[in-house]
Amino acid sequence: MYKAQRRLVVFGVNVITGILFVLLSLLLLPEGSFLSALIIGIIVFVIMQIVGAQVTNSLVTKVKSRAMNTKETALITSFINKLRFSYTVDDLIDAIHTELEDKGDCSVLYVDRENNYVIYNSPDRLTCSDNTTRVLELNYSERWDDGIFFIDGEFGIVSSIKDARGFFLVYGKKHLYVFCRYTRLFDPIIYKWLENEFSRFEERRKTIANLSEIAELSKEWALLAETQVSFLPHSMPNVPGMDFAAYFRPLVNVSGDYYTILPIDEHKTLVMLGDVSGKGLAAALVMGLVMNTVKIMQNPEDLATTITAIDRAIKGMHLQDKYTVVFIGIIDTQKMCIRYINASMSDPVVISNQGDGYKIKELTSNCSVVGIIELDELVVAEHPLHKGDVILMASDGVSEVMDESGEELGNTQLYADTLMSSATKSASQFVDDIANLVLTYNGDKKLRDDVTMLVAKIER
Repeated sequence: MYKAQRRLVVFGVNVITGILFVLLSLLLLPEGSFLSALIIGIIVFVIMQIVGAQVTNSLVTKVKSRAMNTKETALITSFINKLRFSYTVDDLIDAIHTELEDKGDCSVLYVDRENNYVIYNSPDRLTCSDNTTRVLELNYSERWDDGIFFIDGEFGIVSSIKDARGFFLVYGKKHLYVFCRYTRLFDPIIYKWLENEFSRFEERRKTIANLSEIAELSKEWALLAETQVSFLPHSMPNVPGMDFAAYFRPLVNVSGDYYTILPIDEHKTLVMLGDVSGKGLAAALVMGLVMNTVKIMQNPEDLATTITAIDRAIKGMHLQDKYTVVFIGIIDTQKMCIRYINASMSDPVVISNQGDGYKIKELTSNCSVVGIIELDELVVAEHPLHKGDVILMASDGVSEVMDESGEELGNTQLYADTLMSSATKSASQFVDDIANLVLTYNGDKKLRDDVTMLVAKIER
């Protein structure tokens, strides 16, 4: 089991670290000077603690991965991985079919306890029985607390997993019962992961259902726009060594533009800006889907897997002619670089001071549009960064705005000069300068597209 193996790893590393500390201290400590001996002892101790922590984390990660993907536990891990990219009840049922029923010979019952109706049941005697549903309804009402619980062969609660013949998940009055004769063989650590993923699925399903209902029944686009904006960052995160700012001006209430900033650790930050084809409900749904997919990725640094997940999720919605262009990158202020995939976004640039003035470097496209055609082999590009560099990600509503003569702003020296002259300012001032330029260049005409920008300035 994972917990026992983890304790063994921690204990083993601590013992080895302690032995090495004693041996190194005996070898390195000088004779005669107590102060020198104390300083060297402290240095050796600190180094051993750092190395020991790194070794422990590495080994614990391997132990956890092995526990999650071996023997019976791998069945639940596989179900969780499919659940992570489920957005509708149909998606959930498909995951149940392929993972729990076909591979695991489990029986499943999915119930809306608030309205007391069965959403799905496996086609077998146990879950199709009226007696089963009646006993579960009596035992576990709509007031049952959210969480994960274990049940025996008589559908009663058991405290020991060793006695369990199944389990059930509760979130928002939705109950998912899984009857499995070998429940006791699953590693206990998997259950909390499963509980979290089920709650995320229910939230995704509810959000998409609400968006559809608003559009189809009430036509209150203002409410839909408010829901859409809730996906975007409400404020810029405080990241050491970085300065962020954003600008979002939809052409109509509901936009296809989106952006996000997700700090990964003290050195790495994920940035993303994209644009969904078209406008209206379908674009809003795809936008929310993309944002959610990125937020639930287990390893956000794996950009290729993230783009593949976005592509699969959009195609799974079966919305005709819907796709997205997107720029997604990891800014690393320790290695001073940005790793990125540019899926056909035309305008991401780095404005960098080269000593003799600022220069503009394009982060060129290295991927096709996402969600409608087959993706080629994904390649993650890398660009060096320096202190003072400004990264600008913008939708084509910025560069393609036209003056009275029909010339696009992105093709002018005025645009390049403004980028370079504003690069000395803070991120928010930089955004203000570009936004003012767009509106001034457009003149008194109505804008033709959404205007969205995300700016990151390197301050380290």
